[in-house]
Amino acid sequence: MEDTCCVSRRWDDMDIDILFKIFQNLNIFELTSGVGHVCRTWRMAACDPLLWKTLDMSLLKSNFIKIPLEPYVYVDGRSDKTFTRVLKISLNLSRGNVSTLIFHYNMYVSDDQLAYTADRCPRLKRLVMPAWNRIKKTGICRAVRIWQDLESLTMPSISNPVPRGGNFPKLQEILRDALIIILEGLKGLEVLNISHCLVVEVPPHPAPRRVLIELDKSILERASRLKTFLTCMSDSCIMCQRTRNDEGLIRWYKYEEDLWKVDEVSSLAV
Repeated sequence: MEDTCCVSRRWDDMDIDILFKIFQNLNIFELTSGVGHVCRTWRMAACDPLLWKTLDMSLLKSNFIKIPLEPYVYVDGRSDKTFTRVLKISLNLSRGNVSTLIFHYNMYVSDDQLAYTADRCPRLKRLVMPAWNRIKKTGICRAVRIWQDLESLTMPSISNPVPRGGNFPKLQEILRDALIIILEGLKGLEVLNISHCLVVEVPPHPAPRRVLIELDKSILERASRLKTFLTCMSDSCIMCQRTRNDEGLIRWYKYEEDLWKVDEVSSLAV
């Protein structure tokens, strides 16, 4: 039996081209709402590689609260399920053609979600990464092994709120581990942006924690091979000030809606 919408007429290349142009104007929720199930022709248009060259997931963000125990955030199950559903539909339609992937600053991706993304985006060249709180070292290593073509990586947040006197991992150690894995594993990486990340050293109680303004020398040595390594931890930087005031997890609702997409380097802005 023929597809329902194709019974009364034959679809030609011009029709598919028109559908493609319409789909280009849809957001991620609209694209994943079922347009690919209308009929065979609609699915062909919905799976066009050019439609998925850039996958912008920035409309989705986690509904979360900060907690004192690892992973230091609790993500509401409902928002997790919504994100997983939209992610799976998008990556099924993309058929492995995503080269640029953008997540919202406040999207706390899990190990399973990252693994699914890596498997279905093997040709990824640019990644605007969400917070890393729920991603373990094994998850990072697995993604790095798959993303050998990655050229540009923006890491808006690597932060774990550490309560005074707690025995939780230091942010400096978490940052160092993640960056070393990335810098050693992604030989093709050319641009790395970790601007405005909060790096904190937490000495034994009762000494106060200290916000670092310089990266570890081992990180700088490994990053020296990059064409561009963007860092910013300046007291005079407004974004760095906001990061510190918000204890590493910027409360974007207090600022301009799309401020997090702005970058000092125009080619890296979302």
